[in-house]
Amino acid sequence: MKKLMNRPQDYVPQSLEGFAAAHEHLVTLNTSPLYLRRASLVEGKVALISGGGSGHEPAHVGFIGPGMLDAACPGEVFTSPVPQQIEEAIKATETGAGSLLIVKNYQGDVMNFEIGAESVETPVATVIVNDDAAGEEPEYARGLAGVLVVEKILGAAAEAGMHLEALKALGDRLVRGISSLGIMLSSCTVPLAGKPTFVLKEDEIEFGVGIHGEHGHSKEPLANADHLIAGMMKLVFSKFIGNGNSRILLFVNGLGGTPESELYIAYHTARKLCEAHGFEVARSLVGNYVTSIDSAGCSITVATLDDELLQYWDAAVSTASLSW
Repeated sequence: MKKLMNRPQDYVPQSLEGFAAAHEHLVTLNTSPLYLRRASLVEGKVALISGGGSGHEPAHVGFIGPGMLDAACPGEVFTSPVPQQIEEAIKATETGAGSLLIVKNYQGDVMNFEIGAESVETPVATVIVNDDAAGEEPEYARGLAGVLVVEKILGAAAEAGMHLEALKALGDRLVRGISSLGIMLSSCTVPLAGKPTFVLKEDEIEFGVGIHGEHGHSKEPLANADHLIAGMMKLVFSKFIGNGNSRILLFVNGLGGTPESELYIAYHTARKLCEAHGFEVARSLVGNYVTSIDSAGCSITVATLDDELLQYWDAAVSTASLSW
C-alpha cells in the first residue's frame, strides 16, 4: 500500500484537520464528537446536515457552506457516523427553524441518523437518497452520487427561506426524479486494511457498484467506453422518472481514481444517449465529487429539472468543492 499518510488510524482526523485549516473561512471543526459545521450560521434558516463514512471526499465536508450544507458528520472510512455526532451537529446548527437530514440509503447511516434525530427536542425531518438503479426496489436502493444534487438544490431552497416541511416535500419529490449507476475498473484500498478490497482481472469490471469499494451487481467484460456507458445508461433510463419533463441534469462522477479526461469521454457518450432518448441536457456536472477513496470508475446520474429545481440548481453556492 502506498498512500500519503502517517499512521492508518490517523487518516481521517488528520485529513479533516487539514481540510478545516485550509477552509477556515467556510467551516469549523469539532473533534469530540466529530463533525464540521458552517463557520457562519444564518439565524432562522433550516439547517441542512448530511454525512456518512469517510472515503467519499469531497462529499460531504466539501459541500459545507452558503447555498449547501450547514454541517457534515464523518465516520471512519466507509463506517457510519455514530448517533452522538448527529445529535451534536443538530444542536450546533439549530437557529430556530429546525433541521433537515439528508441521508444516503445505507442501513447504518439511516439507523444512526434516526437515533441522533430522536435525541433532540427541536424539529427534524429526513430525506433518504436512494438513486441507485442497479436492480434493487426503491426502498432498498443505495444512495449514490445523486446525494450531491439533493444537497445542492435543497441547500439553495433553505438559503432562500423555505421552511422545514416544504423542504422535506421538495426533497422527496427530487429524489424520485434521480437515477444513478456506477461501474468500477479497480477496487480501492482502505488505509486500515492495507490492501485492495478485491482484485479484478485485467479484462473485467464491476457493474452496478455502490461507493464503498464493494462488489457490484455483476461482473462484466471490459469493453470500450461507448459500450460500457450504453450499458449504464440503459439501466439509468429504466429507473428514471421524469414526470413528463424532458429537461435534465447530467452528472458524471468519478470514484477517485479516474482522470477527468476519461470522465469527459463518459460524459460525451452519455450526453449523446440522453439526447437520443429525447432529453434536453440543461445542466451538466463532471468531476470527482462522491468518491470511493482511490477506485477507478465512475457513476452517471440523471436528474429531472423543472423550473423550480433549475432555479435552485443555478442559485449561488460557496463551498470548498462546489462554487458558482
